[in-house]
Amino acid sequence: MLDSKPLLFPTDFPAIARERLETLQVNLGYRCNQSCVHCHVDAGPKRREEMSAKTADAVLDFLARGRIARLDITGGAPELNANFRRLVSAARRLGVHVIDRCNLTILEEPGQEDLAEFLAAHRVEVVASLPCYLEENVDRQRGNGVFEGSIRGLRRLNALGYGEPESGLELNLVYNPLGPVLPPPQCALEADYRRVLAERYGVRFNQLFTLTNMPIRRFGSMLQSQGRFADYLGLLKSAHREENLGAVMCRSLISVDWQGYLYDCDFNQMLDLPMADGGAERPHIRALAAEALAGRRIQVGEHCYGCTAGQGSSCAGALA
Repeated sequence: MLDSKPLLFPTDFPAIARERLETLQVNLGYRCNQSCVHCHVDAGPKRREEMSAKTADAVLDFLARGRIARLDITGGAPELNANFRRLVSAARRLGVHVIDRCNLTILEEPGQEDLAEFLAAHRVEVVASLPCYLEENVDRQRGNGVFEGSIRGLRRLNALGYGEPESGLELNLVYNPLGPVLPPPQCALEADYRRVLAERYGVRFNQLFTLTNMPIRRFGSMLQSQGRFADYLGLLKSAHREENLGAVMCRSLISVDWQGYLYDCDFNQMLDLPMADGGAERPHIRALAAEALAGRRIQVGEHCYGCTAGQGSSCAGALA
């Protein structure tokens, strides 16, 4: 795989600093039951990196000490980690809002037969990847049969109350473009998703999040092999909007990798660009004090233009 990191530095991206920490985003490992072409984590069935019980305990200790509002759990397929359910249960007992970034087909994996019921019982917000409402496009991006499995997963979640306005069980979908283009306007695309999924499949959801593909890891390598990396980076930079800087997710979020090391965002984690702390050691969650983060410089590179281009992009969708 071609490394895009050398092409992202130095950068002229504006300097930004942290505000109050609200979200702890934890990557439980890179093992996944899918291998998507746009995946910035380069996750797949053969990956073996997984968070240990000891590191999961450090995450829970930080949640208890830091009074964090949200725990955002991601992967890979985070549900494959043996500590996933313990983290969810313990965080909910602390009053923390939990988000599971779910690829939907995991609901049909052996050993996960009761996963949907577990998520509903703990009132976990499900943020589900569905990069298009058309079967052909999804299968091209994620593998044959993925769309049908995803629809079955959505119907199962709907049957438990997910996506119903009055249930309090939130089901949000995630769209990624198929190639090196910016996402279309989120509101208009959400209306299309809502209409097509309801009419053809009887599926309901709360919101659609549009995410810009980052020119790193698997997607960055593909762009390089096609000779399109520079053009895509140029597109992101030309579409930069200064007003998006105030809402980028790294101001209020930190990313924790499977070993417990800290990054300003999930993308920096994949670039092995640790959070700056002024010392020689890589910062670890065991030594983190949430109140000491405000005002810290955020590590930036050319890829950061992916978050400020056009309508903006974050883990919660468009910024504008």
